[in-house]
Amino acid sequence: MENLGFLIISTFLLIFATLLPYSSASTTRRFHFNVEWKKVTRLCHTKQLLTVNGQYPGPTVAVHEGDTVEIKVTNRIAQNTTIHWHGLRQYRTGWADGPAYITQCPIRSKQSYTYRFKVKDQRGTLLWHAHHSWQRASVYGAFIIYPRQPYPFSGSHIQSEIPIILGEWWNDDVDMVEKEMMKTGAGAKVSDAYTLNGLPGPLYPCSTKDTFTANVDAGKTYILRIINAALNNELFLAVANHTLTVVEVDAVYTKPVHTKAIMIAPGQTTTLLLRADQLSGGEFIIAATPYVTSVFPFNNSTAFGFLRYSGKSKPENSENTRRRRRLTAMSTVAALPNMLDTKFATKFSDSIKSLGSAKYPCKVPTKIDKRVITTISLNLQDCPPNQTCEGYAGKRFFASMNNISFIRPPMSILESYYKKQSKGVFSLDFPEKPPNRFDFTGVDPVSENMNTEFGTKLFEVEFGSRLEIVFQGTSFLNIENHPLHVHGHNFFVVGRGFGNFDPEKDPKSYNLVDPPERNTFAVPTGGWAAIRINADNPGVWFIHCHLEQHTSWGLAMGFIVKDGPLPSQTLLRPPHDLPQC
Repeated sequence: MENLGFLIISTFLLIFATLLPYSSASTTRRFHFNVEWKKVTRLCHTKQLLTVNGQYPGPTVAVHEGDTVEIKVTNRIAQNTTIHWHGLRQYRTGWADGPAYITQCPIRSKQSYTYRFKVKDQRGTLLWHAHHSWQRASVYGAFIIYPRQPYPFSGSHIQSEIPIILGEWWNDDVDMVEKEMMKTGAGAKVSDAYTLNGLPGPLYPCSTKDTFTANVDAGKTYILRIINAALNNELFLAVANHTLTVVEVDAVYTKPVHTKAIMIAPGQTTTLLLRADQLSGGEFIIAATPYVTSVFPFNNSTAFGFLRYSGKSKPENSENTRRRRRLTAMSTVAALPNMLDTKFATKFSDSIKSLGSAKYPCKVPTKIDKRVITTISLNLQDCPPNQTCEGYAGKRFFASMNNISFIRPPMSILESYYKKQSKGVFSLDFPEKPPNRFDFTGVDPVSENMNTEFGTKLFEVEFGSRLEIVFQGTSFLNIENHPLHVHGHNFFVVGRGFGNFDPEKDPKSYNLVDPPERNTFAVPTGGWAAIRINADNPGVWFIHCHLEQHTSWGLAMGFIVKDGPLPSQTLLRPPHDLPQC
């Protein structure tokens, strides 16, 4: 019945999307989220799962560009919680951004908080998720913004849309997984399955009935809204015997890119066009498998779902059906890149360009006012006296940016900044370049001193600053892809490369014409990425790795955008129901 309910909800969303794709009038849309436990069974394992409104994945928030949104979140569990509206710019409404202790204190048990914000100059596919501890392992859903104008990509020929949220399933309690990791200093346990819309598919134990199926008609075109809500894994996705066309990433239109597969990092969204160009009655596998750049243990498995064409087909239990599924499985494996295929991931990432049309211009800053260069590192910390640590060589794993491992303070940074009470909460001395120059990506991964410092350090910029941030990977412990997410702003990925960033040479090859505009970007393994931001949103904004394990270890920082000179350029007052620490 649980799966039937999900299919009914999905069908409703498809009907809703086809009836209301565009709107010229804005309105206030209200939703109510209850964060609560629900008993869920997957992989022969029944557990109490944290959900919103008893749904896994959670409900879709569907709004129109220009709408005002009010979402009341009631906490019905014993633990604290928050919700983050990932990719929403929250212009002047940082109080509604959601990361615990950054822009708000958590919502306490049996209390409520209403997130209020306006959707301005954004359209497309985003997501929402919990932003406290590792709760987003199961507390997540789609956030879809329908445009005021017709799509710039053959919108009149689109039949309907199919949201596909990629996730992970743990048989273990993820809260205990994180606590055990931080207690012992070791790496975290890995998930037990990948999921498509909460369903793992037939390759996992007891999961034949827990398989996502999307029904299509031959000759029609569909929008696939792909969201990676996985906790700790970048993923490849492909649909057997079908070409996918990228038309939007992170709710920003792109030049069309035709591909057999995509790579999508946690926190990223990719909107695709799929032409149902196979014969009626056919069935084709939708598959997701990890892109691996880490030496740490990982979930080496694949989630399967099905794209099913309407029309006559053989009975489900016939030998022909089993043979057809074997053949489509083989074609899907052929389309999916190898788990270690950095070449494909790089080529796919480089192919994404902003649409850059007159109606949807690419507003990349061509000049900058400030450049911040920061290393992104895994670290190995000496074990404290009289303790046993279970990380490599008897030490503890941490992570850092410019050798500062981020510590969340005991109260909201945004509130303390607004009240001018920063003492004991944060400082404005984040180093704007690496404290030491060395061969960042060529250093021996285990022999160096990798101890880090700890603190809640931010940097500050003037309103309207044209900011460049260069994220420089290191080879400490391992060269690895890091999906970095910036809150409160979109950014333009103007450059990327392997090895060490050269501030004299590399900016000369920046793309300042049509770079991809994103809110989350995977810094290449053993390399660097340069982003540019129009810092025009006053408030406190979090920057962090969207691999939750790395964020727990401290791979994060924050920055402050000061108020501008005009009343319309200042942070709004805190809402009356803002949670207190």
